[in-house]
Amino acid sequence: MHDAVTRPTPPTDAAPWPRRITQAVQIGNTVVGGGRPVVVQSMTNTDTADIPGSVKQVAELWRAGSEMVRLTVNNPESAAAIPRIREKLEMMGISVPLIGDFHYNGHQLLAGEPACAEALAKYRINPGNVGFGKKKDTQFAQLIEFAIRYGKPVRIGANWGSLDQALAAQLMDENHAREVPWDAGRVLREALIRSAVDSAERAVEIGLPRDRIVLSAKVSGVQELIAVYRDMASRTDFALHLGLTEAGIGSKGIVASSAALAVLLQEGIGDTIRISLTPEPGQSRTQEVIVAQELLQTTGLRAFTPMVTACPGCGRTTSEFFQELAKVVQEHVRGRMPEWKVTHPGAENMTLAVMGCVVNGPGESRHANIGISLPGTGEAPAAPVFVDGEKKVTLRGENIAQEFIALIDGYVEAKYARAAG
Repeated sequence: MHDAVTRPTPPTDAAPWPRRITQAVQIGNTVVGGGRPVVVQSMTNTDTADIPGSVKQVAELWRAGSEMVRLTVNNPESAAAIPRIREKLEMMGISVPLIGDFHYNGHQLLAGEPACAEALAKYRINPGNVGFGKKKDTQFAQLIEFAIRYGKPVRIGANWGSLDQALAAQLMDENHAREVPWDAGRVLREALIRSAVDSAERAVEIGLPRDRIVLSAKVSGVQELIAVYRDMASRTDFALHLGLTEAGIGSKGIVASSAALAVLLQEGIGDTIRISLTPEPGQSRTQEVIVAQELLQTTGLRAFTPMVTACPGCGRTTSEFFQELAKVVQEHVRGRMPEWKVTHPGAENMTLAVMGCVVNGPGESRHANIGISLPGTGEAPAAPVFVDGEKKVTLRGENIAQEFIALIDGYVEAKYARAAG
């Protein structure tokens, strides 16, 4: 096994721990690990064989900010669809790396569809179901050989729900022989980590370079995930993908994923993340991308779009206008960000504040690049706007929202230099 990596010392100031040093892995036009910014990825839930539907959803995820997109490749039809999906995306000017998610029969699908093997930017292999019995090692080796042949990186992703049962049984037997046996949970965590790490080392033995391997070991419990990744990070320098599997629907999934990943990211662990949300009926799949971005931005690791600070409201804020304005402003800057990213780099770092009364309104507004303090109950019908800490103008009347947004656009135009060309 590769030399273990020392866990970094926590900083004494208000900052995340130093990033864990890992192998840098080139995945299409994106680099994961090696001290690079944490990468956001997502996964489609379309039938991959549905080419128009899959292209549409990949494009939506990419426009929302997903830097890699994973698709299920589970049958010959889906494997045959991958190169056509890649071609249609490229015709749209979308070069997002596509990851093939393989279980059970990946070796057969890559053999049967060489164009799929070529079109994918990375293969995801689950060591718990890559094969069973005597076929397991052979089929795993075949998948790694395809990655070597086509020059592709691989994510070796172990999962609590599909744990290698033979390895788990072996470790249980070894545990019985210990003078002080571990509890069952620790043994299963060890099995999950060993499944990922040992498989990675086996891939290196077969001939896959270390800088073409990403590891993950997903569970559905917050504390278990933190324990697994802390342990795995101490043993190896492979790049790590973070994600809480089967996180859940709505706020439960958001809170659980954020609780687990924020701790690990704060400790410098993790090179790429996915928020595995179950979409609510009718909700866009892009929600998982937005949550991942907001998690990285609120922890100070990356900036994607200007974030709006807004007060929660209280008895002083009987009007809902400040809530409506905060929503309009956030949607406006998120909508403009794809353009600003090209024409006004740095605008993603801008801070905005929409406050609802005089208690904290002026103070919070002064802390933001642009902030507005709306009148609360019984206050004068005036809304002072602060720009970089200084009061710039007071807005009144029916067009406050439009005027405030115009001030934001003007600030971006003046503050962030337009990129050449």
